[in-house]
Amino acid sequence: GFFILCVVDCVPVSWSWLRIPGVLQRLGFTYFVLSLLQTFWGLKEIPLRAVSSSDVVLYWPQWLIIILLETLWLCITLLMPVPNCPTGYLGAGGIGDNGLYPNCTGGAAGYIDRWMFGDNMYRYPTCKEIYRTTQPFDPEGVLGTINSIAMGFLGMQVRWIIYFSSMIQQGISAAILSKCTRDEGFIPVNKNLWSLSYVMCTGCFSFLLLGGMYFVTDIKGWWGGQPFIYPGMNSIFVYVGHSLLGFYFPFSWEMRFQESHWEWLFQSLWATALWVLIAYLLYRKKFFLKI
Repeated sequence: GFFILCVVDCVPVSWSWLRIPGVLQRLGFTYFVLSLLQTFWGLKEIPLRAVSSSDVVLYWPQWLIIILLETLWLCITLLMPVPNCPTGYLGAGGIGDNGLYPNCTGGAAGYIDRWMFGDNMYRYPTCKEIYRTTQPFDPEGVLGTINSIAMGFLGMQVRWIIYFSSMIQQGISAAILSKCTRDEGFIPVNKNLWSLSYVMCTGCFSFLLLGGMYFVTDIKGWWGGQPFIYPGMNSIFVYVGHSLLGFYFPFSWEMRFQESHWEWLFQSLWATALWVLIAYLLYRKKFFLKI
């Protein structure tokens, strides 16, 4: 009873603090848009023949919509005026850029989210500790969702993309946009912003990895995917479970050596191993949680 009373009396509970965007929300909206593309402009029957360059044309309405969405993202990101911030700013704000733009975290993306959600904002972004930012910023915000749709669309087209080696083109595009630098270039590789270069870079490596795994597991049969197949079959369960229980024992504990990397690494490996074991047991029981 004291615990419940303390939760009610000691913690300020308000709907204004409820975070509206989120990882699962973004996944749901992305899949919803992609399902519409496939429903209205997808092929009813996939041709059972060798892939050719003309097959990309079969999906031209989908490609056109994705190109229009990316054009919208570029225009808003690079051309939209943000009060007291340079147009096209893509930095973290705070002490970044020599502290010239402390309240410009996320540029247009951050400005749009703060305008739409107000207090319903993610107040502890990863850039807060490093750059000492003061503005809230949500890495799953509205503007970045456009690029998550584009990334999901590339996954839908993976049959054609692998054949045409477009993953190499994506890698070259990411290198050009970022000028092969860590946080500079025309459009830096930025996960929090889900920048265009980030989509191209991660898409490139994802398709290369997929192609390699396809060769090893499906063509040669050298490996069956264990143990990663088990959490992969229950990815939503593992994700939600880690989100709810990841801060509690036995998945984590209070660090004795905060400055040591080895304890952090051991804790992460230990938690991962536990979730793989749990996923394996659920796999044996044929229990799978789906969206």
